[in-house]
Amino acid sequence: MLPLQIREIALACKGEAHGEAQITSVCIDSRKITPGCLFIAIKGDRFDGHDFIGKACEEGAAAVMMHRDVPCDCPFVRVDDTREALLRLAGYYRQFFQIPVVGLTGSVGKTTTKEMTAAVLSKRYKTLKNEGNLNNEIGMPMTAFRLDLSFGAAIFEMGMSGFGEISRMARAAAPTLGIITNIGVSHMEQLGSQENILRAKLELLDGLEPYAPLILNGDDPLLAGAQIEGHPVFYYGVEQERCRIRAQEITQTDHLLSFTVSYGYGSVRVQMPVVGMHFVYDALAAFTAGLILGVAPQAAAQALGEYEPSGMRQRVRQVNGVTILEDCYNASPDSMRAAIKALRMLDAKRHIAVLGDMLELGALSKEAHTQIGEFAAQQGVNLLFACGPESAQMVRAAKEAGVPQCFYAADQNGLLEDLLHTLQKGDAVLFKASRGMRLEKLIAAIYEGWKTK
Repeated sequence: MLPLQIREIALACKGEAHGEAQITSVCIDSRKITPGCLFIAIKGDRFDGHDFIGKACEEGAAAVMMHRDVPCDCPFVRVDDTREALLRLAGYYRQFFQIPVVGLTGSVGKTTTKEMTAAVLSKRYKTLKNEGNLNNEIGMPMTAFRLDLSFGAAIFEMGMSGFGEISRMARAAAPTLGIITNIGVSHMEQLGSQENILRAKLELLDGLEPYAPLILNGDDPLLAGAQIEGHPVFYYGVEQERCRIRAQEITQTDHLLSFTVSYGYGSVRVQMPVVGMHFVYDALAAFTAGLILGVAPQAAAQALGEYEPSGMRQRVRQVNGVTILEDCYNASPDSMRAAIKALRMLDAKRHIAVLGDMLELGALSKEAHTQIGEFAAQQGVNLLFACGPESAQMVRAAKEAGVPQCFYAADQNGLLEDLLHTLQKGDAVLFKASRGMRLEKLIAAIYEGWKTK
């Protein structure tokens, strides 16, 4: 981080500085204090950083930022709200860097698209990106403070749960290029309709520089119909001819997704070690960003070919003769359908879906879980295992729609023995649920159970 004086920090955050100090890093965790650090006391759901100001000073913080009066033995900045000040300071700091900055949001596939875009841009620039899913009003600004003069580009993923969040993050990030992946039904409980979700995602424009390009999924009906003024729009997709960047000649084997990207004045073949059509869309968004920012098409294709899913996002494993598709990071109706389609693309004797609740759907929950049960039947899933209170409706719908065998339990522990006795060599199994269901625990228990068999 470039050095800042606390008086300029106070000015940027509309606060008051008390004392003198030079800041070379920003921290919100008193356990991670380093020399030159500004400790910002954030009030969270479980902890209030103001309770740790004394400890931060003892650990050697150069200064602290607070929004209520707390005894302090080091220089400090007093502001009205430290969360708001964190974003203000990130926006101030961002202005020191005249580099391409990508702002990215959407309902499904944000993190995967971010990772692919970072990989593509890294073929030309040293690229900063959010780590993991640090895409909220705390994680995004903290990522911005990692910028230094060695970076040639940055990409900021932005998530949200309600109106205003993306607007505030976008104003801080000041993107020179925007990406919106799709408009799904995640956060329907908070926002009430897909039209409202579209409005919330379009808040990205609030911080996008004038006339900066905007990359949109042209196959998404809401995005394709959105009225965008003041920004050139680059549509990508598979189905709609209006898309300037399109994927064609798509093929899938067990571990390799291949497609040709046509981009107006040429085409290039892409081969990726992933399973599922949704990865095509994520890759197209990343490819388009690279194209706009000067990455050679062949270099972009190479970067996409080197991509591997991280964490719990559709990782394919061969264990005990069974192909396991681990996808426990999160779930919505759109991503659930995409994962089931990916399962069916795997070459297997039987296709087995182990599913859990999709959370935060509000009044749509019953209908959404019913539709996923019906979709599993339509796609030819041979066995369905489901857990969680909402998934009971999924199982009922799947049975009625013709899934040959269905198993239900209130929690994942109730599925373990049935799964251990059911799975056979040659099966392909999908594990998918919202993050709050912690379905990875069931996967670990199955792997451990196989060791003792």
